Amino acid sequence: MVRCARRAARVRARSARATGRDQFRFLVFNDPSWDVGSFNFDADIARAEEADHDTINALDPNLKPFIDRGGKLIQYHGWNDPQISPGNSTQYHQRVLQALGGAAKVDASYRLFMAPGMAHCGGGEGPNQFDMLAALEQWVEQGKAPDRVVAQGRTSDGLERTRPLCPYPQVAEYKGSGSTDDAANFVCK
Repeated sequence: MVRCARRAARVRARSARATGRDQFRFLVFNDPSWDVGSFNFDADIARAEEADHDTINALDPNLKPFIDRGGKLIQYHGWNDPQISPGNSTQYHQRVLQALGGAAKVDASYRLFMAPGMAHCGGGEGPNQFDMLAALEQWVEQGKAPDRVVAQGRTSDGLERTRPLCPYPQVAEYKGSGSTDDAANFVCK
């Protein structure tokens, strides 16, 4: 079991490095033979930012034009993402709130959901299967903003577990009774 966990960690680490390496190979330098050994920290970070043209780094927190047109946005991120720091998403959320005047002006159009135990776009130790598209459709078509999205997954013991994913910065808190494997026994606070 430990050997499998170590192997999985090595595979995730290689995958994370490959993502960054390919960004520099194909988007920054347009050179498939580029190697990380030639990385120049002083010059190449700036070069990557210039080459990005807002294709990878969506950093502009001004969602006002989108919100003014009635747009709805659900963002989610796994707390155990080994490739992109979950702090990037929470920081972006905070910047949007600051840029637009606080949660009261943003919550009707933009929500961030952080998934405990989830890795990059899925997988990981926590409940990591959920339907954000259905939540977005309900929000857009019926006007019901998602106050929680139920995620499911299996524990290492093979048990089925569900948990609510809560709009950030809320977290799922156990009510104190009932199974800890059942999302019904948690409240977003």
